[in-house]
Amino acid sequence: MSSPSSLSVDDVKVGETRESVLVDDLKRTRIVQYAGASGDYNPLHTDEKFAVEAAGYPGVFAHGMLTMGMTGRVLTDWVGPEALLRFGVRFKAQVWPGDNLTATVTVESIEDTPAGPVAHFSLRTVNQDGVEVVTGTAAARLGP
Repeated sequence: MSSPSSLSVDDVKVGETRESVLVDDLKRTRIVQYAGASGDYNPLHTDEKFAVEAAGYPGVFAHGMLTMGMTGRVLTDWVGPEALLRFGVRFKAQVWPGDNLTATVTVESIEDTPAGPVAHFSLRTVNQDGVEVVTGTAAARLGP
């Protein structure tokens, strides 16, 4: 197979999937590290007392964008970040410390465009109980 930066239309087939374990046993440390990296210190993600007492959650939970970023990595590892044209998700459920997450990316279609072939993908990330936490779509340019 070609390197991700030169993935060609012949390397990708409609219906093909890639699956990856994103994280086993998500640690609070990783959530706090993401807060620092992103500058998003919302107390729902960083302050256990606030999340429980003020907001009524069982505890802190991961940033949606952390889950989106981890999910996107499966796609960029496949097609390469430079080929990505579009990537969007819908957040479906909270991700909690201790969760295990697995993402699946599926080629839904390949379109011939004036700029060259474009692959359209669906994305799905589930936790250890099979609950969808993120769903989405993406598009990536393919080489000839």
